[in-house]
Amino acid sequence: MAKSAVFGLVHILTAFGVTYALTGDLAVSGAVTFVEPLVNTVVHYFFDKAWHARAEAGAAATA
Repeated sequence: MAKSAVFGLVHILTAFGVTYALTGDLAVSGAVTFVEPLVNTVVHYFFDKAWHARAEAGAAATA
């Protein structure tokens, strides 16, 4: 769990650093740093649903 927490922190700092380097704006960097993981979480949910549906369809086709 500690490794995951530290990786999460590294991800946040990296996102902030990259966005700040590109924009030079603290407010934009802060917003992107926190909005991107939220959007990614929602996208992952739908990706996972599609992935499992495709896997089930493939398993049904080969059965």
